[in-house]
Amino acid sequence: MRSIQNFMSKSQKKSTTKSNQQSSQEETKEKEVTSKENQEESLDNLKAKITELEGAVLYAKAETENFRKRSIDEIDKARKYAIENFASEILLVKDSLDAALMIDESSLENYKEGMDLTSKQLISVFEKLNIQEVDPKGEVFDPNFHEAMTMVESDQDANTVISVMQKGYTLNDRVLRPALVTVAKEKN
Repeated sequence: MRSIQNFMSKSQKKSTTKSNQQSSQEETKEKEVTSKENQEESLDNLKAKITELEGAVLYAKAETENFRKRSIDEIDKARKYAIENFASEILLVKDSLDAALMIDESSLENYKEGMDLTSKQLISVFEKLNIQEVDPKGEVFDPNFHEAMTMVESDQDANTVISVMQKGYTLNDRVLRPALVTVAKEKN
């Protein structure tokens, strides 16, 4: 009887083992199918993300190009109209000169007075535009703001500006025109 039980138990073991193997194979197949489905889903998600990122890159590229074009336009306008303020201010001075020339009968004194007023008006325009006059008489020669036309022996210290032949001008501390000067040199 024991042998029958042993036989049955061996037979049951085999059947259980076969059943376990089949079950294990089925689980493996299910895992593979699930894994393939997950991979396909993951692949679809990645493709969607790639498409989304490609769109974002194209949008950013278009925005950059538009910004570049707008910047170029603004720079062109700034160059084109940079002197607009100066031009409108200087027109006032021209109007004053034109008005003086339209007077038929005038004395030398009236012309001198008109020129003085026009000069003051021009100085006012220069102040508004931050144009400063450089009149360095008596100052130490500075090659950044002065241009030496001649050097003469003098009792003054060497490299001192003795006279100014033509005044210089700066715009916001940048030289528009250097002052043309005569500079002292040491006596021999």
